[in-house]
Amino acid sequence: MKVVLFCGGMGTRLREHSDTIPKPLVSIGYQPMLWYLMKYYAFYGHRDFIICLGYRGDLIKDYFLNYDGRYADDLLLARGRTVSSADADDVGNWNIQFVETGLHQSIGMRLKAVQPYLRGESVFLANYSDQLSDLPLRDYLDKFESTGALAGFVAVRPPQSYHVSTIEDDGTVTGMRSVRDDNCWINGGYLVLRQEIFDYLHEGEELVEEPFQRLIAARRLYSYKYTGFWRSMDTFKDKIAFDRMWSRQDEPWKVWAKPKEG
Repeated sequence: MKVVLFCGGMGTRLREHSDTIPKPLVSIGYQPMLWYLMKYYAFYGHRDFIICLGYRGDLIKDYFLNYDGRYADDLLLARGRTVSSADADDVGNWNIQFVETGLHQSIGMRLKAVQPYLRGESVFLANYSDQLSDLPLRDYLDKFESTGALAGFVAVRPPQSYHVSTIEDDGTVTGMRSVRDDNCWINGGYLVLRQEIFDYLHEGEELVEEPFQRLIAARRLYSYKYTGFWRSMDTFKDKIAFDRMWSRQDEPWKVWAKPKEG
């Protein structure tokens, strides 16, 4: 099953970190977020990737063309030679199709641009490149296949609470409390799509707006509610949070590093 990754955005809210690195290459520890996401899918057996390029796509290509597995994970050096690496089989076993999809295109039009590379795929996966999770992918896909849906996404709770204020007419604040709506679910990405999605996607449209509304009206949109780990890297504050998790080896998104059951 092929995996489409949307890597064309400019990541303006991360410019505080860098205004030259594309968002998917922002690192967590030694590796970029994009590598972690692809490693996640490869763990579940999905190693054929289509990367939708846009802003600084040249750097994304360069990263993989000059990939150095020494920084992936644990490494053994014996008498000056690398003799083993825990992740020596990662990028070398992946198929990656790089596609220039435009600098300012919507997600919907980036998906439309790679349609020719998805011929023969009755079902395929797609995702944004700025979020990580320990989502049980097999269970999600099994449940999707049991429905008549044409598209599915993972629903997560908003990670932040909001400060709700009580304000008088003259602007005086008389109260403030932290609120998190547990009845609210947001689109957490990790999309699964059937070929028929292209029948619902029209020129110039954003994927989760008009096409998803059509699917809702037809009752063909599925959502998998997930309350486990999920986090996106929207701002420099998120980047710091990921780095702190990495430094204390609290990395739930590294599903390939967890002990096998049984």
